[in-house]
Amino acid sequence: MMFKWLDALPWIPLIVLALLVLLAPFRPMPHVVEKIVMLKNGALTRPIDLFDLLLHLFPTFLTGIKAIRQLTR
Repeated sequence: MMFKWLDALPWIPLIVLALLVLLAPFRPMPHVVEKIVMLKNGALTRPIDLFDLLLHLFPTFLTGIKAIRQLTR
């Protein structure tokens, strides 16, 4: 199965990683919030900014996929 490795990951480290990466850096404003504001304003045009947004959201996506897989079993 394609996501067997994700099923094997324990919940606590995955959630902690998702929260830390989602909220980093803590001051003055998390990158995700800053990038979403830039996206809303149409200023998210540089490839490095898009990559940065995806990088910060990736663990959150993995946590969501794991949750959906467990709920649909």
